[in-house]
Amino acid sequence: MYIKRRHIGAATAAIFVLVLVAAGCGGSGNSSTNGVAGAQTTNSSTIVGAGSTLVAPLLTQWQGAYSADKGVTITYGAIGSGGGIEQITARTVDFGASDAPLTADQAKACHGCVMVPWALAATTISYNVPGLSKPLRLTGPVVADMFLGTIKTWNDPQIAKLNPGVSLPSTAVSPVYRSDASGDTFAFTDYLSSVSPTWKSKVGSSTSVSWPTGTGGKGNAGVAAAIQESPGSVGYVAIGQAVGSKLDYADIQNQGGAFVKPSTKSIAAAADTAHFRPDNSVSIVNPPASAKTAYPVSTFTYAIVPRSSGKLAALKQFLTYAVHGGQSYATQFEFAPLPQNVVTKDRSIIKGL
Repeated sequence: MYIKRRHIGAATAAIFVLVLVAAGCGGSGNSSTNGVAGAQTTNSSTIVGAGSTLVAPLLTQWQGAYSADKGVTITYGAIGSGGGIEQITARTVDFGASDAPLTADQAKACHGCVMVPWALAATTISYNVPGLSKPLRLTGPVVADMFLGTIKTWNDPQIAKLNPGVSLPSTAVSPVYRSDASGDTFAFTDYLSSVSPTWKSKVGSSTSVSWPTGTGGKGNAGVAAAIQESPGSVGYVAIGQAVGSKLDYADIQNQGGAFVKPSTKSIAAAADTAHFRPDNSVSIVNPPASAKTAYPVSTFTYAIVPRSSGKLAALKQFLTYAVHGGQSYATQFEFAPLPQNVVTKDRSIIKGL
């Protein structure tokens, strides 16, 4: 993994820079589009979207390929999942993108919006601990305690017990979190809530939470930069960003007891446990022990589209491409291709729009 990470890192990092520049480096949002190209347009040859930074590298690839094939321009601003939900709710874009499913209140406010799970990735637990010879092993409860502030140094006995033979420094643990409303935050806090009763009762899960300790960074790129600049730091970062930024990230213990590194195979193993809810959302964090090779902080990311759009036909064609032909690019950016049962479900959702 370390060799592969260096091999594709520069290209992935460049993609993130281009996407974030195109988005005007916007945040989780207000009523403006934060650099996204205007409000919804009437020209069906242009589709405007905004939201998730996690899905941005794959969407960048889709933009070029789809435009070349269909002559339709896809403009996307990577402003964070919270911003994407706000933008599609305000109808200032044609579609939103979020790694967190809509809450009941958000779904009501969005007036007929439909979620389509269109990509499959993971949130890494990335860190900056100089001098280590191999990736660290961590468990969910230990990560929760790090972000709760109860594990304060990297040589804490709980971390040392998981990493026998590794010389750990006494450097202070410095958590880094997303300062904007984020689907990665949802996936991360949803996972911690599932493995730590203390975390669930004190912090909970959402796209934005009140962090007990640590420093905020804007977007995946902001968190990655903060980790790179701060020895002793630990944060949660989308796998594409972690690879592109050449961050070290931990093997996380799943319910089956295995310490698993995020990869396209371990993400796919988590996706094999997926069960759709009536609103088309699906959670695959902390999958059951039967999923022995699954990475436990894996996540779907969603396109959010309104049924009443004047560009519905064009949106349906693009979504069909994304969940079918577009999946051929997934592994290039550390995404797992959608399983066939999810593709079948997606095609049914899209047909019913």
